[in-house]
Amino acid sequence: MCYQTAARAEDTAEEIRALRAQLKKLEAKVNAQARMQKESHVQIRTVESRPAPTPVQIPSGIALGPLVGAPQTGLTATQSDIRGLPVAGSPSLYINGVSITPGGFFELAGVFRDRFIGADIATPWQAIPFYNSRTGLANEFRMSARQSRANLLVKGDVNPSTHLAAFIELDFLGAAQTANSNESNSYTPRIRHLYATLDQDDLGAHVLAGQTWSLITMNSKGIVPRQENIPLQIDAGYVPGFVWTRTPEIRFVKDFDKTFWAGVSVESPATTFGCAPTGSPLAIGCTPAGPYVAGLPTTGPAALLPGSLVYNVAPPGGSLFNSANTYSLNHLPDVAGKLAWDSSLEGHNIHLEGFGLFRDFYSQVNNSNQDVAGWGAGGSMLVSLLPKQLELQFSGMTGRGIGRYGSAQLSDVAFNWNGAISPLQQTMLFAGLTFHPTPDLDMYVYAGQEAQQASTSTITLGTGKTIAVSAYGYGNPLYTNAGCSIIGSAVCNGNIHLIRQLTGGIWDNLYSGPFGKVRVGLQYSFTQKYSFPGFGGSAKTEDSIGLFSIRYYPFDAPPPPAPVIAKY
Repeated sequence: MCYQTAARAEDTAEEIRALRAQLKKLEAKVNAQARMQKESHVQIRTVESRPAPTPVQIPSGIALGPLVGAPQTGLTATQSDIRGLPVAGSPSLYINGVSITPGGFFELAGVFRDRFIGADIATPWQAIPFYNSRTGLANEFRMSARQSRANLLVKGDVNPSTHLAAFIELDFLGAAQTANSNESNSYTPRIRHLYATLDQDDLGAHVLAGQTWSLITMNSKGIVPRQENIPLQIDAGYVPGFVWTRTPEIRFVKDFDKTFWAGVSVESPATTFGCAPTGSPLAIGCTPAGPYVAGLPTTGPAALLPGSLVYNVAPPGGSLFNSANTYSLNHLPDVAGKLAWDSSLEGHNIHLEGFGLFRDFYSQVNNSNQDVAGWGAGGSMLVSLLPKQLELQFSGMTGRGIGRYGSAQLSDVAFNWNGAISPLQQTMLFAGLTFHPTPDLDMYVYAGQEAQQASTSTITLGTGKTIAVSAYGYGNPLYTNAGCSIIGSAVCNGNIHLIRQLTGGIWDNLYSGPFGKVRVGLQYSFTQKYSFPGFGGSAKTEDSIGLFSIRYYPFDAPPPPAPVIAKY
């Protein structure tokens, strides 16, 4: 009995200890819940104490004042300054809360080329003549006011997070068929940019619709319109190796804390052709060396293609197109995607990009529509080596059928013997340094090149010493370059293999004040063009070009100190 009583007492003590332990756990749980409830009440009171977001005040009437926004810095600010773009602080007209900000510049520019091309202020690099051209042995000098630009930025804030904007920019580098420089001229305005944007800040979402730089054109910050990193030079042909187009597009961009960006763009297509077929019967537009007589090649006729081949719309063009031009067949848009990242390391700003491109090439052979895919991939970097003074940039792109996107305007595609389209493999490289020794002086140097690989096919007929050779494609070694170094010779195909350039220049600010700015610029470039090897070897040529520019920016002036409002 004593043993049983002792055992029961011990069991009771154990149960009491277990109950006490459970009670402590419950007390801890209740205390934790009480703390969480208290913290929740504090957060609720904090939120309730915050002032409500200030609604956008939409004033009525008309006001003058500075354009609202964050000021630009670094190369982005230099770009906007030289390109005459509206920026935060620019004088603006406000109508019922909508800002209207003008920009642009008046320019007189001059160009001297040591090889005559017959071009205005934009040099067509692929057209630099080989030494068989008689006019290519002459120099060329021109002055032009046609690169003068006028632009207008319209902005409105729907609410603190939603912003609408539209931008238009024109220059005068269009040319009607009646245009010449004899006594007067008929040069016409042309659209550079014409687009609208929607920005939703709280979602980090951005939409653009209209004509502007391609998404794959390098930016200096984020993926933001009017913050593209365009060469600062005078020549409107830019630099071989610089990747760009300006076409209609619709673009969707998402930013993540204004640091990481992702975008996709659907863009209007076009195709450029190498050895473009011509004539009737339809023939490759390049001349082969052949047939072979007694073992030696002679200049032969161009190789024939299927007569059913259709690859563009011959003149006259369709409605609202120039009737003197041809237009490629296209039925799918170019599609581009890009990622961008902005960061800073000990005061050195860094901007990195990577992009991809899908293209479709379209033709008709033997009454059947043909599709061939093209692609491109590349990236860029912009690094501030010396904050606010020296920037380094590099960009590159490689792919098949991307010639349209390079400043040298190499061909996108060529044709095989059966009329099938063959996209050309191409690579573009571009590098640059910009230096700002003083607030009024900007200096730059760029180097770039575009190279493409040959795409060929050949049909050989005959035996013995007389053989007929039909050569197709682009860069075919059976094409003849025999006359490329003979003055006046027409026997020079000169299919382009490589174009490269080194250029540099300066912009100096002569005046800056309440009446705007006056800038002067100087530029020099040296360009080389090489052909693929052919019968007679490879062809080579070069061009040295000097340019000057005087620009007046009437709208690049300090804003008025305070808005002046007049109500009507």
